[in-house]
Amino acid sequence: MQNIPSPLQAQLVQWLVSPGAQVAAGDVLVILEAMKMEHEIRAAQAGRVQALCVQAGEAVAEGEVLCVLTPVAEEAPAASATLTPVATERASLQALQARLAFTQDAQRPEAVAKRHAMGLRTARENIADLCDEGSFVEYGALAVAAQSRRRSADDLMRNTPADGMVTGIGCVNGQRVVVMAYDFTVLAGTQGLRNHQKTDRMLGLALHHKLPVVLFAEGGGGRPGDVDVAIVAGLHLATFASFARLNGRVPVVGVVAGRCFAGNAALLGCSDVIIATRDSNIGMGGPAMVEGGGLGVFQPEQIGPSGVQHANGVIDVLVEDEAQAVAVARHYLSFFQGAAPAGPAPDALALRQLVPENRLRVYDTQAAMQGVADVGSVLFLRSGFGVGIHTALARIAGRPVGMMANNPLHLGGAIDADAADKAARFMQLCNAHGLPIVSLVDTPGFMVGPDTEATAQVRHVSRMFVAAAHLRVPLLSVVLRKGYGLGAMAMTGGGFHETLATAAWPTGEFGGMGLEGAVRLGYRKELAAVPEGPEREALFERLLAQQYANGSAINMAATLEIDAVIDPASTRDWLIAGLAAGQVLPLAGPLPVDTW
Repeated sequence: MQNIPSPLQAQLVQWLVSPGAQVAAGDVLVILEAMKMEHEIRAAQAGRVQALCVQAGEAVAEGEVLCVLTPVAEEAPAASATLTPVATERASLQALQARLAFTQDAQRPEAVAKRHAMGLRTARENIADLCDEGSFVEYGALAVAAQSRRRSADDLMRNTPADGMVTGIGCVNGQRVVVMAYDFTVLAGTQGLRNHQKTDRMLGLALHHKLPVVLFAEGGGGRPGDVDVAIVAGLHLATFASFARLNGRVPVVGVVAGRCFAGNAALLGCSDVIIATRDSNIGMGGPAMVEGGGLGVFQPEQIGPSGVQHANGVIDVLVEDEAQAVAVARHYLSFFQGAAPAGPAPDALALRQLVPENRLRVYDTQAAMQGVADVGSVLFLRSGFGVGIHTALARIAGRPVGMMANNPLHLGGAIDADAADKAARFMQLCNAHGLPIVSLVDTPGFMVGPDTEATAQVRHVSRMFVAAAHLRVPLLSVVLRKGYGLGAMAMTGGGFHETLATAAWPTGEFGGMGLEGAVRLGYRKELAAVPEGPEREALFERLLAQQYANGSAINMAATLEIDAVIDPASTRDWLIAGLAAGQVLPLAGPLPVDTW
């Protein structure tokens, strides 16, 4: 005989067997209820029911005998311990699958076809391309526009999936990233009540878990048609403050194709880097807002076209299409995901011939940047703006670094206001995210003159000193040719001894100011004492040659004003050694990255 006890205090709801019945192991004998939940009591082995000890409706104590079984000599086949598939799926699962289907591109062929006809991709296509295969986990997929007071539930489900914004967490290059993509096929990618809520949720996760953010920002800004909640102006929303709060804490990437206006553009502008296609238009107000302000009637294509926004510094990387934009976004994020195996090294010997023997001849310092970095790793930023200084992210022997270099092709390498803004902001970016900086110097100094001073040159160029003074990352400088005056000091962290190391190529030449000007200023009396003409010019050339000899790279190293003179072909090895010696200091708090 075997007593079957109650495993808990409960009420007996229903007997499923009667006296004399034969049961198999695993068969349900009785159902008990406790705390509104039902519990099945099963037979541990095959047997025959001898007696029922409690009636339906009665309360039982824990351990109280419910019934008595007599084991049978020959056991019935044991019931499987695993759940067997049912012939049809549950109604609740079918409802979920049906609802989720409306969030997918396949259920919206007309909208997708219209998008493709414009040469553009859907939000979900961009996310699938960005994230490692199968890694994206969506948040808030079932949201619809907050317009139930003016549209049917079926209409909202079919035409406003995810409330026009796809959000979630995926992996890019094997590391987790928050991804948010406005869906232009849904209400023109406008910012609705619920997609604001989704955005806030994702931004909170990014901040708490220190996750990079990628924002596909195409869209028309705020949406006035969400009527389910009584909101007058909506200026209390936390989205913009939450997005800005990520600045300096995690990498933030903005990607845009097509039109990006108003609130969408405001978020885009908070990004560390903006990657945009040639067909993009970016503006703080779209045509309706411009016209409403009495400022004229314009087509969307007339407002903030990519050519304008690349030249003025809004767009950091200009690309042909969304596929290239996504590839650049993956490349950009890789620099903030740690070291990688060393890539192939460029031809070191080519650097020996880079600087022309004629010291007045211009050359391209981008070749020097690529000549020390892993092949294919260099990503130039803001190439359309501040062209007096090149800025780029790159890898040297697999280690991510920031690189900047003066551009002799523009103003002879002199640093103007735009170039200074670009360099200062780039140093902030590298500093915030812990990337060492390599500075390649060839500058006659800061740009001067009445027209230059009208651009607020004094304030702009001084930003380089302030940014450099707060660096927590190693700074390595190599003077390729000209290292003159305050401009050369700004390129080396504020002075040649402010760096982890400052070296020069044999072609390096140095002075407190441009040597021609230094001779004319410092030897004015001597020159004036000689008759004007060939004799004065000959004296000028002799004095100038003395200044060049005195300011040569070898003499600078001999007087310990720089640390070394190196063979251009050994520059990469010199940098690798320096990077290994340098240390990134810990963050005492977030380091803001200027949006400009």
